[in-house]
Amino acid sequence: MMSLNRYRLRHLAKQGHRPARLASRLLKRTDRLIGVILIGNNFVNIAAASLTTIIAQRLWVDNPELGVSIATIILTLAVLIFAEVTPKTLAANHPEKIAFPASYLLQPLLWLLMPFVWIVNYIANGLLKLMRMDLDQDSKDLLSTEEFRTLVNEAGLLIPRRRQQMLLSILDLETVRVDDIMVPRHEVVGIDLDDDLRTIAETLRSSQHTRLPVWKGNINNVIGVMHMRNAAKVLSQPEFNKAELLQVTREPYFVPESAPLHTQLFNFQKEKRRIAIVVDEYGHVQGIATLEDILEEIVGDFTTDLASTSQDITPQDDGSYIVDGSITLRELNKSLNWDFSTDGPKTLNGLVLERLESIPEHNVCFKVDEYQIETLRVQSNTIAAAKIRKIETE
Repeated sequence: MMSLNRYRLRHLAKQGHRPARLASRLLKRTDRLIGVILIGNNFVNIAAASLTTIIAQRLWVDNPELGVSIATIILTLAVLIFAEVTPKTLAANHPEKIAFPASYLLQPLLWLLMPFVWIVNYIANGLLKLMRMDLDQDSKDLLSTEEFRTLVNEAGLLIPRRRQQMLLSILDLETVRVDDIMVPRHEVVGIDLDDDLRTIAETLRSSQHTRLPVWKGNINNVIGVMHMRNAAKVLSQPEFNKAELLQVTREPYFVPESAPLHTQLFNFQKEKRRIAIVVDEYGHVQGIATLEDILEEIVGDFTTDLASTSQDITPQDDGSYIVDGSITLRELNKSLNWDFSTDGPKTLNGLVLERLESIPEHNVCFKVDEYQIETLRVQSNTIAAAKIRKIETE
């Protein structure tokens, strides 16, 4: 009964499996279950010992002490082998085959012996309370996040590997922030209303994105977000102006860069939004985050080989990679299956500057954990490109 998988037991009970429902009902009060089992167990053991003693004394009338000693040894071995070790090992390895039929017997025994069970449990529980022991049964079946993570990892073939990764990714949403997955501001493609109509029209026609932020002057002055479906209606007109573009522009949706992804996912659903403008604590725009970015954290990227499709990562013949300095460490880890720490700097440029503690005047080469990083180009006080090689360890 105690070896039953509680979660499988609940599943079977919900499916209407009668023995599982009986076993589940009994396990809700383990103190009563243990009480009725031990009452019967001890009654049989004590009765067997008493009966064995009487038989031994009658068989060894001349030397009853010797008879009792021999009988005690024989009974101990018999009980250990046939009543304890063998059946309990069998039951522990096949709990459902033993526990489910036993439930039909234990339930009426519990009703029959309830007065004795109640007295025993009242005294035992009183002693446990005096020792300040927690008797809450429900809390013992609850799983923490880390325990559930271990459960998923050890599911083996019961859960396909791909689904395991998705479940673990959902758990990781609590530890990942919006600024970990956002598109940084210097990579944001949008519409600047200070540009002329020809430039704006060319940007709209050549855009590969469904939604574009609209700003005036600079990205910190975001006016709204334009859907390309609405923009196409305006572009189809022989002549259009900026006022007509503003009419099909939806007001912007701002989110803090420190928002956890699981919170932001719910906020996207609540606000009926698919794109958000990410701002820092001073209200300055840091980038944009989309619903697709969060979904990719759960199901993985929609491309098959990120290392070959990413413009920020260029593989070399010697096994190294030339990497753009603005790439985020999370994207680098996902693309190449590496494990740079993401607790500190978010980008490769930030990692290099943190380790060097200065902006290098010339290209340098250094080691970070098991990775060799060589700066290739320093531009505008940032690391524009670097060469990274994973050092193979024996």
